[in-house]
Amino acid sequence: HLPTGGRVFISVRKEDRPAAVGVARDLAAHGFDIVATRGTAASLQEAGVACSVVNKVIEGRPHIVDMIKNDDIDLIVNTTSGSRQALADSFSIRREALHHKVAYFTTIAGARATCQALKHLAEEADVNRLQDLHEGLNA
Repeated sequence: HLPTGGRVFISVRKEDRPAAVGVARDLAAHGFDIVATRGTAASLQEAGVACSVVNKVIEGRPHIVDMIKNDDIDLIVNTTSGSRQALADSFSIRREALHHKVAYFTTIAGARATCQALKHLAEEADVNRLQDLHEGLNA
């Protein structure tokens, strides 16, 4: 299930931070409040995107896994570097996200696709009766 609002957690590796700014702007425009780890938050705030800072697991409680357990997170965008600690943190985040049925994206491309989906969900869809379509074919 794709949430249409709430709180999104964003934590991305350094090389993804410029692209994450656009994703964060789109999500904020859809009404999401943003929380991010320190490095990601600094990049977002520098670009003018409002966000709150949350601890990484290794930085102590309260941390992002606690927020997921407390159902305070509705969507996650998390890309990781190859470091052992980053992978361990990412695993614990993914495990709790799965347990709490939180939508989770591990690539910037996936996050961008989510933003596009949210944009289309916000638009009103036209509903056509089959009978009307059939009449149009016979006219």
